[in-house]
Amino acid sequence: MTRLRIEHRTGYDYLRRVSLSYNEARMTPLTDPHQVVLESTLKVNPSSAAISTYRDYWGTRVTSFDVHVPHEHLELTAISTVEVSRTERVPGEDDILSWQDLASDSLTSEFSDWLSQTALSEPGEEVRALVADLAQERNPHEAARAVFGWLRTEMDYVQGATGVQTNAQDAWTERKGVCQDLAHVAIGALRSLGIPARYISGYLHPRRSAGIGETVAGQSHAWVEWYDGEWRGWDPTNSGPVSDFHVSVARGRDYRDVSPLKGILSGGGGSTLNVTVAITRVA
Repeated sequence: MTRLRIEHRTGYDYLRRVSLSYNEARMTPLTDPHQVVLESTLKVNPSSAAISTYRDYWGTRVTSFDVHVPHEHLELTAISTVEVSRTERVPGEDDILSWQDLASDSLTSEFSDWLSQTALSEPGEEVRALVADLAQERNPHEAARAVFGWLRTEMDYVQGATGVQTNAQDAWTERKGVCQDLAHVAIGALRSLGIPARYISGYLHPRRSAGIGETVAGQSHAWVEWYDGEWRGWDPTNSGPVSDFHVSVARGRDYRDVSPLKGILSGGGGSTLNVTVAITRVA
């Protein structure tokens, strides 16, 4: 178990004054069976913003806010304390669904959102053929782990090689990308096998050796959850299961469902983005 305090600041400096804007932020962690949000706040500057919250279709907490006064700067500060307790349980033979189970009408209907490819997750025919070979003579759990092992050897983590609009097929062609791209390729590969998979955004404490009370520069991060009888988490970037140092914020089909901040505005003429994430282990 870990208890983490996360301070996430996102600021935009506009080249010209913005007359109004409409925005959605997904920066508040989830409470689920693996983590509990003990406290959270999200502040918006300009302070005159009209703020409301709701849960989206995927269960993510969304802070919606409108700014109706002219402004040259927009800043959000999200502060949360989260207790995380994940246990990697080795599944028994009876815990794993068969391929026939996964292909049943009831399951494909229940998990349809996590089985259909999107424009960002479609991996292309080459990946489909490669992972189909990997799945031979393996059950769904073994096949998923084989996909993750294959991905580790085939793609490199390289910053700046891709952008937020890069899809899985293009990232695979380059054989490089960031956490978003590795997650999209993994999700597309799993879905192509008929294994439900979803995209998770959140935070990663990057240094397990940090002491209690020590603040470190954290990371916004992305990883994968797949279903083979229960939902399981895997971090393709770090080639391992999701740990007590991962904090989930949003789930969706791909990055477009979970982007931390999006909106529309009038004016601006371009902007400079500044993002910082500070994480402190408090227990």
